[in-house]
Amino acid sequence: MGSFSIWHWLIVLLVVVLIFGTKKLKNIGTDLGSAVKGFKEGVKSGNDPPAEPAPTSQQVTQQARNDANTVDVEAKTKS
Repeated sequence: MGSFSIWHWLIVLLVVVLIFGTKKLKNIGTDLGSAVKGFKEGVKSGNDPPAEPAPTSQQVTQQARNDANTVDVEAKTKS
């Protein structure tokens, strides 16, 4: 008595289809599938080793330091 039979589930499915319609259910399924796919790709890319750090700004040549048009700034990586 605690579990539902196949007939109960078929009636529930019929009521859901009548309420929402097949087009709405298809859109929900598509959105759910793309969300799961995006989650899997995010988890997979999270396991990649970190990239090598960018070269520091101390590698500026002497000519660039003396140039009047050069603006000295420090670039930081986005975290």
